[in-house]
Order: sequence, then structure tokens, then C-alpha cells
Amino acid sequence: MKKQLFTSFIIVISLIFISFFYLLITERNPSEIRSNLINKDIPSFQSKSLFKNKKFISSDEFGNEIVLVNFFATWCKPCLEEHVYIMRFAEREKIRVIGINYKDNSEKTKLWLKKLGNPFSDVVIDKNGSIAIDWGVYGIPETFIVNSNKKIKYRLVGQITEKKYNKLMSLIKKTK
Repeated sequence: MKKQLFTSFIIVISLIFISFFYLLITERNPSEIRSNLINKDIPSFQSKSLFKNKKFISSDEFGNEIVLVNFFATWCKPCLEEHVYIMRFAEREKIRVIGINYKDNSEKTKLWLKKLGNPFSDVVIDKNGSIAIDWGVYGIPETFIVNSNKKIKYRLVGQITEKKYNKLMSLIKKTK
């Protein structure tokens, strides 16, 4: 009886040890939070455009090419730090980037983009955060890759860094 109990104890301890070891060696990244919207159509929305004197209608703006959608705000320090990479996507890589200005002051946003450069083909005003809610955004910055079929292919939570920029470029090339 004691021998069976000891064997059972060793098996349970071994399984716990193996589980912890597995979790230590697997590559996990907390910034890669899977979205329920992956491989689904983008949420439909309409809003004011920051610079254009017309309404932004999502069904008219997506579907012809791969687009990066970046949720940002002037009060967001990581948004400021990632702006150089957003510029690089637009200028060097010639990727269309749509900015969603999250709960921000429109005049401050215009000055911010004038000072730093405007990489966005359009800036959508999300004054009350409803567009962000529809996209599943709970903190900014967040960036999405949308394919030419209006499907969300990837979601990046947090600031774009050099490493994340390279990963996004790799995913964009696979999406084409």
C-alpha cells in the first residue's frame, strides 16, 4: 500500500514538474493577444475624418489592399515612441495606414501630426471609444493588419518596436 502511494505521489510530482518545465520553454508573448476578430470581417463603422471634409465609411475604405489600422492618441507615450515605425510603414514600405484617433482632442492631434509627420492616409475620430470597442481594443496603441478582403489577419497589442516592426513586415508579406 505504501509503495503504491509513493508511486502515485512521484507520478503527480513528475507531471507538475513537466507542466512547469513546458511552460518555461514555450515561447509566449503577452503582447500577442489573440483577437476574436482574426479572419473575420472588419467591424463596420462610420465617423468623421480628421483632415478630410467627409465622413469615413469603413465599407468604402477597406477591401482594395492590405491596410494597417493603428489606434493612437496624442496623450499616449508609447504611441509617440512607435510613430517612427508607423512613418516607416507608410513612407518606406508604401503600406496604407489608417489611424483611429482614440478619445483625443482633434486640434492637438492635428498639431501632433504636423510636428511628427502624418503617415496616415486617413485619420478617423473615435471621440467616445466606440470604434475601439467594436475592434476589441482595450488599450492603446494597438495595430491591426487587414487584408484586401476586409478580414483582420493580425492584432498587435502595445507599442511597435524594431523587432515587432520586422514581425509585422513578415506577416504583411505573407498576407499579400
